[in-house]
Amino acid sequence: MPERTDFAPYEQKFKALADQKRLQIMFELTQRGNTCVCDLEDILGMQQSKLSYHLKILLDAGLILRETRGTWSYYELNHEEVNNLLSPQLCCLFRK
Repeated sequence: MPERTDFAPYEQKFKALADQKRLQIMFELTQRGNTCVCDLEDILGMQQSKLSYHLKILLDAGLILRETRGTWSYYELNHEEVNNLLSPQLCCLFRK
């Protein structure tokens, strides 16, 4: 019998990715690098409350990182975690 694979660690990450706004946030962070939340509001044309909601989901899933400087939060893509999701190891689980 083949060894069972635990997919639980991937569930939260894929749920976080299953939203167009969150994908747009990740794309902008990929393009811009470490970005202030105040700039993300302007770039994405989102109200602070909605943006905070989406950022929290991405943070909880480990897909982005946050650094606080004074009163502002700066966000960047967690490249290591994103690369793990796109890794051959995960992709090969679904190939014959």
